[in-house]
Amino acid sequence: MTTRDVVFPAGRQALYERNRYSPAVRANGLLFVSGQVGSREDGSPEPELEQQVRRAFENLNAVLAAAGCTFADVQDVTVFIVDAEKNFERIWQVVPEYWGESPFPTVTAVGVTWLYGFQFEIKVIARLPE
Repeated sequence: MTTRDVVFPAGRQALYERNRYSPAVRANGLLFVSGQVGSREDGSPEPELEQQVRRAFENLNAVLAAAGCTFADVQDVTVFIVDAEKNFERIWQVVPEYWGESPFPTVTAVGVTWLYGFQFEIKVIARLPE
């Protein structure tokens, strides 16, 4: 059995260990990043939706940076949105702040009913630098 090559961003390892998952795993030239939410350092959610989205991207970017990546290395994105019909446009107003320029990664948006107290989650697969 092989050991997973896990990536932890600085300062949040205890939060991931408490919740029993890895923030990201390197495998075969790719970085598989767990869903990132708009959690503060203590794990609590940002109360306002747009701030939650910004914090989720900041948390994502910290994981990417710990692996030597940036959002430009992201190839595939999955977002999960509570009450997507109501919240999608509000969220998509914030996304360009982090998304970068064309060509964009692939994206799948999924409407969900529950995200452990959060409204938005982003999960990505990135290509590791050579």
